[in-house]
Order: sequence, then structure tokens, then C-alpha cells
Amino acid sequence: MTIAVAHRAEDLHARYRPGAPRAVVMTLGALHEGHAANIHAARERVGPDGQIVVTVYVNPLQFGAGEDFDRYPRTLDADVKLAGAAGADLVFAPADDVMYPAGRPLIRVAAGPLGERLEGASRPGHFDGMLTVVAKLLHLTRPDYALFGEKDAQQLALIRRMVRDLDFPVEIVPVATVREPDGLALSSRNRYLSPAERTTALALSGALFAARGHRAPAAARAAARGVLDAAAALDPPLALDYLALLDPADLTEVPDGYRGEAIMAVAARVGTTRLIDNVRLGLGGNA
Repeated sequence: MTIAVAHRAEDLHARYRPGAPRAVVMTLGALHEGHAANIHAARERVGPDGQIVVTVYVNPLQFGAGEDFDRYPRTLDADVKLAGAAGADLVFAPADDVMYPAGRPLIRVAAGPLGERLEGASRPGHFDGMLTVVAKLLHLTRPDYALFGEKDAQQLALIRRMVRDLDFPVEIVPVATVREPDGLALSSRNRYLSPAERTTALALSGALFAARGHRAPAAARAAARGVLDAAAALDPPLALDYLALLDPADLTEVPDGYRGEAIMAVAARVGTTRLIDNVRLGLGGNA
């Protein structure tokens, strides 16, 4: 299908359809089938007459020193093609001077305590930068719905909290993680992996899937840890950042004996590539 591309806010606004429901799918670019799943889910929300906007912007505020901002893949032509094929109506691909016309903003959204652990502990300031650009893009795109993948569980939790705490008039819609046939969660950073590194990276999903066979928190942790420990001995090795079993309400570690839904989250580095993944578990206590 034909898809429009806007680079400036006025061009974005000129293409809006008054009265039509609108959904936004925010991306850093380097689109893959996981992003396509978000677009398909957006179409289900807005219907055939609604409008879907896909944003493509590599946000400098959410990359720290030594991270992959400079080498992050920028593939706008391919992104536009994939977005159009998936059913989006419009791609908004702003330059830095559109997003931050006065330079990097002095006023930013603070993630608070929820953004200081897990990914926030490993990437200080990341979530402040992420929330700031999400807030700006929500203002610019004015959606009824904003769709985000569940693979970035902490990001999703923080966006939901920001929308609730700051009264954004938008519904946040989660979309299930899309995986390769071998279980690896789709990520734009997967393209960095060599064949050997990709084999090692399968330990992330392998650990999470091993945990799903257990109802007790301690057993779930032990099963996942066993897979990750084995991957640490591979060539190339997996370097674990964290493995956490979390209460979905506040992303704190669940205690032994916990009953209910939990999120097991993992982050690790393979070679120079840092990857994250998570699954939902139903826990039943000590049994």
C-alpha cells in the first residue's frame, strides 16, 4: 500500500484524518516482524478507517556513553516499506532539530525509582531519555492508542505509569513478544550477532522457557540460572547482567512462596551486543 512520510510536525499534522481513531507505534527504526505485529495490532484497534502512525527516530537522549547510538542501524527506506506492507498509513521520521529545536532539552521526564533498577541500573539515565521522547511523540502524534511490545517490560511499565500519573489521554496497548522459530526474541540489535554469538544468545530465551516449567519461585530461578551458567562457558560466552523474577505491579523481586503472575526478566551481553528478554510466569508458592 502507499504510505506517506512526514519529517516535520506541520507535515505530520496536515495528514491527520479528523474524527478517525489514531494509533501510534513508536520505534527506533530498523523495523522487523515484531514491529509489524504492533502495526497489525494497531489496525485491530482503529479499524479499517482509522489511521496508524509509525514513528522512526533514534533518540540520542536514551543512549549512554559507550552505547551503540552511532552504529544503531538507520534503514529508513526499508522501514517505510515494511510499515506500509504491515498496514500503516504514515511514517513520522523527524530529525533532531524537529524533536529538540532548542538542542537537548533542559526539562525532561524523570523515571523515578521504578527507572533506577534493572535496566536503569545498567543504563543510568536511559529511561529519563526514553520517557521524554515518548511524551513528546505522544503530544505530536495525538493518538487514541499507543502500542508497545512486551519484550521491553520495564519500558512498558514506565510508559504506563507516566501516562497514568501525568494524565495523558491515550490508551497504552501491550503487544506480545515476537520470536524467531528457535525462540530468540526479535530485536533490531540481533543483526549485530555473529552466527556463533547468536547460538549463545539463545540461552536468554532458553533460560526463560526452562523457568516456565516450575511453579515455585526458587525452582524457577534455579532452572533459569542453570541454563545461563552453562552459556557462560560457551565460546563466545554469555555475560549475564541480571536475572530477576518480578512482581508485575512494581517490578520488585518476588519472595519465595509468592503466588500469582510474575515476570522473569533477563539481560546479558554476547560479544559487544546487549540483549534483553522476559516471559510471564504463573507461580503457585513453594510446591
